[in-house]
Amino acid sequence: MNDHGKPLILVVEDEAPLVTLLRYNLEKAGFAVDDAGDGNEALVKITETPPDLLLLDWMLPTLSGIELCRQLRRRPLTRSLPVIMLTARAEDQDAVRGLETGADDYITKPFSPEALIARIRALLRRSGATPAKTPLTFHDIELDPTTHRVTRAGRTLHLGPTEFRLLEFFMRHPRRVFSREDVLNAVWGRDIHVEPRTVDVHIRRLRKAINAETETDLVRTVRAAGYALDVDPIAA
Repeated sequence: MNDHGKPLILVVEDEAPLVTLLRYNLEKAGFAVDDAGDGNEALVKITETPPDLLLLDWMLPTLSGIELCRQLRRRPLTRSLPVIMLTARAEDQDAVRGLETGADDYITKPFSPEALIARIRALLRRSGATPAKTPLTFHDIELDPTTHRVTRAGRTLHLGPTEFRLLEFFMRHPRRVFSREDVLNAVWGRDIHVEPRTVDVHIRRLRKAINAETETDLVRTVRAAGYALDVDPIAA
């Protein structure tokens, strides 16, 4: 948040006309906006004034958006920073690559400002502070919705905002199988268009975050049905 309580969006984009367009529409929607023209400048600004959300162009000079996202996810202070990737690459495998690198969402150019703002609001809702709620427990995992602290067998787990929201959703409905569409509607919202494969990417990231090598995989895959939080072995 900036000094006036508005969410701060850092736009990392080297196309000046697009930066101007984004700044105008984001400020009109009630956000504070800062911008950086390349990945290295973005790193400096993120360190000096951490934003609430990063709008990150895929193709950047000196340091690509993919590499910047990878670096941010390796740093404890930015591991959970919400990131939306802006890309002209419409190919499905490129979108998935962006998500697997650590982005929480992506939107392909050209896009409507309204669609982008809807994505931003949805991601900020998922990553922001939630009303005080009772801590949740399942098996050996504990999740505190108020502090966003997650532990398993006493060790702290580091989850991105989307993975946190996914785990919270599953922990509120343990052992129940949800389809990809159910998960999309619950975690992303019915008004947001997200590809079903996005769910699979975030499920893989959730598994990696919560399961150590010797621990039971608590995210059960049910073929042709969906996913469930369960202590049973993963279905083949």
